[in-house]
Amino acid sequence: MMKEAQDFADESCALADILEGADDDVLGKVTLFKSWTIEDVIAHLHMWNIGAGLTLAGRDQFQAFFAGIAEHMMAGKTHRQVQRIWLDETQDGLHGQALFEAWRSYCPNLARAYGEADPNTRVAWAGPDMTTRSKMIARQMETWAHGQGVFDALGLAREEKDRIRNICHLGVTTYSWTFKNRQQEVPLPKPYVRLTALSGAIWEWNEAQENNAVIGEAVHFAQIVTQTRNVADTSLETIGDNASRWMEIAQCFAGAPEAPPVKGARHKA
Repeated sequence: MMKEAQDFADESCALADILEGADDDVLGKVTLFKSWTIEDVIAHLHMWNIGAGLTLAGRDQFQAFFAGIAEHMMAGKTHRQVQRIWLDETQDGLHGQALFEAWRSYCPNLARAYGEADPNTRVAWAGPDMTTRSKMIARQMETWAHGQGVFDALGLAREEKDRIRNICHLGVTTYSWTFKNRQQEVPLPKPYVRLTALSGAIWEWNEAQENNAVIGEAVHFAQIVTQTRNVADTSLETIGDNASRWMEIAQCFAGAPEAPPVKGARHKA
């Protein structure tokens, strides 16, 4: 199996494990992510996992799936509203434990389908086409990022594995995107990035520079680029203007520019 597909499957399992046997009260807990409930998070992950499965099946299948979602979004519906409409119209109104089980059951199937695909095959998505390898990294990133809100709401600390490197790599490679997406000139050179994993592994990107660097724990960097923490709530060290500006607005996910949470806004319960 493609390693990135296995990483997605493992990330999904890590989230599913803490929700094993969760009742409606647990799934109804409100997270610090835009006041979404845990059930909202699962609905979001399930909808886009289904989309990822359809795009692997073919461009027409994905475009049919996405057309309905885009129509509702263009009409001013929120993500939460669109997810609920999609569940009602295409998934027999799944909710609660049944929704959780549907999401959990589909994750390994999606990983298996992508794991058997050519990692360089390009598939359609809401934005530019992506390789199947990139798509699995994106699904892992979203599962990890939204999962952070669930871990936080339940007062749990996640045991990070080295698969978080995929998310860090995505964060590094979207440096230019972060600025271009905000109609800003990309400050060069790109900062040197040196991160330490929980396992003790050291990961480095870009040319070493004493006056332009981001240094610290891999989990903190991943939290910042996925906007689940403000940089001020981490111990990450930024050296130089380019590094500081980047970490203040970093965004590794597609879509319109979003402001990171303010200091102290997101944390473990």
